[in-house]
Amino acid sequence: MSLVLAIIGWTFFTLGITAGLVLDLVGLFGNWVILGTATAAWLCTGFHHFGVWTLISLTALALLGEALEMIAAGYGAKKFGGGKGAMFASLVGCIVGAIVGTPWFPVVGTLMGAVAGAFGGAALYELLIVKKTTGASIKTGVGAALGRIAGVIAKVAIGLAMLMVLAFNY
Repeated sequence: MSLVLAIIGWTFFTLGITAGLVLDLVGLFGNWVILGTATAAWLCTGFHHFGVWTLISLTALALLGEALEMIAAGYGAKKFGGGKGAMFASLVGCIVGAIVGTPWFPVVGTLMGAVAGAFGGAALYELLIVKKTTGASIKTGVGAALGRIAGVIAKVAIGLAMLMVLAFNY
């Protein structure tokens, strides 16, 4: 019976990790799912697998992933000619776009909405507030959108790093 429970438990563990990585790919909270999955495994195995330091490391990595994802769109906007206002507008656009995009196209809509929101927030700020030309505003918006995509890639990379931490601390 314990072998069956172990197989069921590690199957759920694998599904949790996989779900976390998929959620990262669409710009959602996947690293937190990975952390929750590892914590559940730690608790369910009577504290025999992983450990407190592993969970602390995973928490730090999850926080780093969130920070990189948040900062990336603003950095992209700045790199493509936008100022601090465009950086902030792209961040707000990411959040609004993700919220608006999710109901229209569940899962994929979150990422599409966030990328479009980053573009729109930065471009509209530059066009309407800073009074830049349409071309320069679009360039800043493209930078914000590319930054958002880079943020998702960074978050997935952090998720894979979390998986490596788990593998080495099993």
